[in-house]
Amino acid sequence: MSSHLSKQFDLELEGIRTRVLQMGGLVERQLMAAIDAFSTGNIEAMQEVVRTDAEVDAYEVGIDEDCTLLIARRQPAACDLRLVMAISRIVTDLERSGDKAAKIANKSRKLHRVSGQRIPRLSDLHHCGGLVTAMLQGALDSLARMDVDAARQVIKADKEIDAAFNSILRQLVTYMMEDPRTIGEALDIIWIAKAIERVGDHATNIAENVIYTVSGIDVRHTGSAARKAEKA
Repeated sequence: MSSHLSKQFDLELEGIRTRVLQMGGLVERQLMAAIDAFSTGNIEAMQEVVRTDAEVDAYEVGIDEDCTLLIARRQPAACDLRLVMAISRIVTDLERSGDKAAKIANKSRKLHRVSGQRIPRLSDLHHCGGLVTAMLQGALDSLARMDVDAARQVIKADKEIDAAFNSILRQLVTYMMEDPRTIGEALDIIWIAKAIERVGDHATNIAENVIYTVSGIDVRHTGSAARKAEKA
């Protein structure tokens, strides 16, 4: 590849990465708004989260097309190809996280419209949402700086999210056992908590892809991602 083409390739690749980070910032705001709206009952905020999902989807389609064209035109070397492939996977995780945020907003809207609320809006769920948002921020930061150490920290944090989810689950099971009238409401809140927990999984996937890009080590689906990340 000539010097001119190489510089052009670098510019195009950096442009794609910038758009991924913009998409990530949008999803991050979407998630925060959905979690806050669950606690406050702000219907307008819930509707805005749902509307924003179309913008997230547009980012995914556009970035995927740009990655395909970049590979076809530039035939990148192995290290650059790893980044393009990782970006494609990261975009999918971001889009799915956006979907979860929209579904949290929709489920929260349903809960708010049902009269006779019997279960308080658990502070633990809002806390769990804050932890997941921090994970997503950390994953995007590790991508921006190509920082393996930051990615490792994101992977480690997933255990805390799982523990928080299990705590919420135990609380809601107690409500259902003590008052069967709370079952429907509790199940909806469990669904919201599970959606938040899944965003944590997507943040972990993003961090794993950063490690893959930087080191060439694929730590996905091993059952010991954190341990392998330590060795990366």
